[in-house]
Amino acid sequence: MDPTPGAPARAVEPRGNAQVDLDHTDLAVVRELQTDGRLTYETLAQRVGLSRPATRARVQRLLAGGGVRVVAVVHPAVRELTASAHLSIGVSGPAEPVARAIAAMPQAPFVTLTAGSRAVMAELRTKGLAELDRAVESIRSLKGVDVVDPLISLEHLKDPYLLAGRPEVPELDVTDRLILDELERDGRLPFAELAERVGLSPGAARARTLRLLDGGVAKVLALVRPELLGLGLLCGFAVRLDGERDAVARRMAAWERVSFLSACIGRAELVGTISAESLTAVRDTLEDMRACAGVRAVESWIHLELIKERYDLTNHTP
Repeated sequence: MDPTPGAPARAVEPRGNAQVDLDHTDLAVVRELQTDGRLTYETLAQRVGLSRPATRARVQRLLAGGGVRVVAVVHPAVRELTASAHLSIGVSGPAEPVARAIAAMPQAPFVTLTAGSRAVMAELRTKGLAELDRAVESIRSLKGVDVVDPLISLEHLKDPYLLAGRPEVPELDVTDRLILDELERDGRLPFAELAERVGLSPGAARARTLRLLDGGVAKVLALVRPELLGLGLLCGFAVRLDGERDAVARRMAAWERVSFLSACIGRAELVGTISAESLTAVRDTLEDMRACAGVRAVESWIHLELIKERYDLTNHTP
């Protein structure tokens, strides 16, 4: 995505006009929390060179500003989210009401207004293809929707929200799922408070949480508005290929500015997102794509406004 390797650019649902100015130390704090959102203040303080009270104050200021959130992202297999698609949506009339209607759907974690051939782009993640088909049909029936052009995902090749591998915890009980629900809302919830909410002792809540995190069921990380990292420009792209997909996909997935990449079926073989610091950087990345051997054509669009980005709460009604 970016000059900040590993930073999830598709990050936070917009929250009004909240502003947070990040200095060098703030960025260091954010990068540590992007790796492990439940780092203790003591450990975090040692890593960024501050006192514990100063570190705690920094974290609280970042969270209060609305541009940074720390949440648990749950493995899609746990939520049984086995199907996904990227939709290009043409409208007749204003686009924003259509985008907000789609954003109200729990199956749509990502909705944006765009500058391009279609006014709205959305991603759906569902429990199987049957539910995906129903969700697409629901969007087709919305007032103002003129056309829906889906790209059905085959494989997510690069995704800051996708946990690698399969969860190692065989079965989750009701208490496990309550813990995940609470951590999806607040990834830094203290064990004592978490215990009270789910009906456990603090020790048992800690043991359960570590079992879930260590077992790959979820990860806790900081989600950051990309503009706070100097990555305020998001550009979507769809790539048509001649021949084999894998070599081209591996090459593009290795680029830092390509923050998301998915193999798909439809009008293109690859779809993804560029997160960049300037229009020049976007242009250069698109030109690099067009120059790749095996690339037939590249379609692109600029995301003008993120209406919704909530991969941490995919299974919850907004």
